[in-house]
This record gives sequence, structure tokens and C-alpha cells, in this order.
Amino acid sequence: MRSKIQIDRALCIGCGACVSACEEGAIALVDGKATLVNEAHCDGLGKCLPKCPVDALTLMEHASTAEEPKGCADGCPGAALRELRPLASSAQVQKGESPSCLAQWPVQIALLPIQAPYYANADILVAADCASYAYGSFHDDYMRGRITMIGCPKLDDGDYSGKLAEILKRNEIQTLTVARMEVPCCTGIEHAVKAAVMASGKEIPVTVSVITTDGKAVV
Repeated sequence: MRSKIQIDRALCIGCGACVSACEEGAIALVDGKATLVNEAHCDGLGKCLPKCPVDALTLMEHASTAEEPKGCADGCPGAALRELRPLASSAQVQKGESPSCLAQWPVQIALLPIQAPYYANADILVAADCASYAYGSFHDDYMRGRITMIGCPKLDDGDYSGKLAEILKRNEIQTLTVARMEVPCCTGIEHAVKAAVMASGKEIPVTVSVITTDGKAVV
């Protein structure tokens, strides 16, 4: 399920407040009424809701229309839990290459288990999947010594906060680091982590690092 804005055109007065509030450009005025013109761009965070003076906007859950990838049902080998201890091969050492710092599999938030041995007293990295491509030293600077969880708040279905909250409740997590892109839609992953900490009832330190599209980190 995924939350999207629903607009009651009968209530809409065409003031355009929601259009200005939508950082994704998903809403536009069409024939003098607010209209969701690009559903794929709606991040489902609802920042536009409080801007509407006549309460014409609501958040509604919609079933995903995307086909589930074949082979990714329960028991999929690609989602099998694995704890990794990556080491540099002799060939990598000779070439001066760095080994992977990925400590576990899977990494997608949607596929991660609620409980796993590698969560014990772990430092967690929750990252937007684009961040590793934008930031050149992502493995060494962010992944090393952490359990990595990745996702895209814009393209993935649903809200991560519920699942993350369950992980935090059932495991002893030491710290949380969020690495997200500077683009507005990526704030969703930061909000989800902070909401999860609050829902867990635990006091877990959260550090947020913003990666610019030209590869710089703003902590």
C-alpha cells in the first residue's frame, strides 16, 4: 500500500496553496481546481494538507499497481539472511582497491527481517539508495562498522517507519545514521527514521547526513 493525496474538487476553491506547498510538483491547478497531475511524484508525506483552507485534501492508501518481481515471493534466495565479513582479496590489495563494507544481506528495507543476529548492539545506517552512487567514499565513510538499510521514499510502496519501529523495539540498536540526498523527496527517509525512534519508545541517537547531487556530504 502507498499513501497518495486525494483532492475533493467540489470543495477546492482554487487558491493554489497546495500547489505551492508540493515540493514534488505533483499538484497543479487545472481549470481552476487543484489536481493531482503526477501520482508517481506524490511522496505521500502530506505536507500540503495543512495548507488547504477548506480541507479539500486527504491522504488515501492505494494498492500498488506494480507487478511483484518474479522469484521475489517468500523464500526467495535473493532475500535469504546472511551475515557478511568482507575481506580484501590479495588481488584487490595489489591494486589498492577497498573491499566491500557491506555487513549483511539483504539490504532493502522491504526485505530486511524484524529480528536478526546482526542487529545485536548494532549501529544502523539507513540510506537513500541514490546516496551510494553520488558519494564516492560511501562504503568507507558510511557503511563501515554499520548494518546497512536502503530504500527510496519516493519510489517504494508504503511508509518505512512502522517496520523500522519494530526493528528498534525488538533489538538493541546503539545508533542510527541517516544518509539521504538533498532532493526534497528524500526527506521522507529521514522523517521515517525519526518517527520510528519515537514509536519505539527508546532513546536512540540519530545523525543525519545530506548528500548533494555533486557528491558532497553536509553533516
